[in-house]
Amino acid sequence: MYEFIAFYIFAISTVVLFGITAMSKNVLYAMTSLAGGMVMISGFFFLLGADFLGVVQLIVYVGAVMALYAFAMMFFDATKDIKEKHQHPILVMILGVLMAVVFVVIFSAPIIGENIEALYPVIEGVGNAQAVGMVLFTKYLVPFEVAAVMLLVAMIAGIILAGKKMDHSLTTHDDVVDEVLHHKFESASDAIYNAEEIAEKADIEGAGK
Repeated sequence: MYEFIAFYIFAISTVVLFGITAMSKNVLYAMTSLAGGMVMISGFFFLLGADFLGVVQLIVYVGAVMALYAFAMMFFDATKDIKEKHQHPILVMILGVLMAVVFVVIFSAPIIGENIEALYPVIEGVGNAQAVGMVLFTKYLVPFEVAAVMLLVAMIAGIILAGKKMDHSLTTHDDVVDEVLHHKFESASDAIYNAEEIAEKADIEGAGK
């Protein structure tokens, strides 16, 4: 019974959140709804007993991908269209109640699970995450290490490229500042020279009179 209730809650929440993502004109609202939909999808994995896939779903999609979208949004200044006053308070209340129900279901799962295990004892064995870890670090150790090295190389290359771009921008900025100061110095020198010439002419004219 618990699985059916949780399944329908996650399914309805996923459809609603992805619908908001598809129909929303505001990028920030669409991104937030997309993140919520990804969280709801991870709930399906937890219901199926695939804890490792649920955690990977949260880390990769909700964490990394949404952070990438957030950084991309900062360049386009997508938050300027957000208004302080909510235009649809009823929709906000419905979504808030729905999220509260989802969190209650998630946190009440261990209690319900203990009651189910009391009635139907589960045979002790290796858990899902532990089994994945054993296979990953034994049978697929070489591909795992290759993927780790590739990610490390990509990270180092990104840091180097970002550092070169930053150095170039700083060098360009210093050149611009030096050029501006040089022009200002030349202008000031010309002004002083012209003032001295005017003063000398005035002295000569005064001496002639």
